[in-house]
Amino acid sequence: MNAAATGDGPWLDDAAGRLVRPFTISGGRTRPSIALDLLSQVMATGAAPLGYLGPEHGQALRLCLAPVSVAEVAAQLRLPAAVAKVLLSDLVDVGALTARPPVHYDRPTDRALLEAVLDGLRRHL
Repeated sequence: MNAAATGDGPWLDDAAGRLVRPFTISGGRTRPSIALDLLSQVMATGAAPLGYLGPEHGQALRLCLAPVSVAEVAAQLRLPAAVAKVLLSDLVDVGALTARPPVHYDRPTDRALLEAVLDGLRRHL
């Protein structure tokens, strides 16, 4: 199956893997302009970005029509989290996205829940 059939466009190839290096997508930048946690929620504002942003920015923006975590955007784009954070911070900077910090609860995480999540991840990997 080729990349076009999987919906990944020209960026991924089943045989060769990623055709564009992640640092190229972020313009060589490794740090976002705003602090984003993997669990930070981002959402499109509906405002059109001013100026040209790359195709990856458009893909990220389409994923953010409803609130979504930075980790989910990175996974959907198949990009390292650091690169996704740079793209998302670019979109926040131009007013196309809003970002809010993750909600932290005062109660400790249930061990059974963490084990269930781990089991689910193991089944998928």
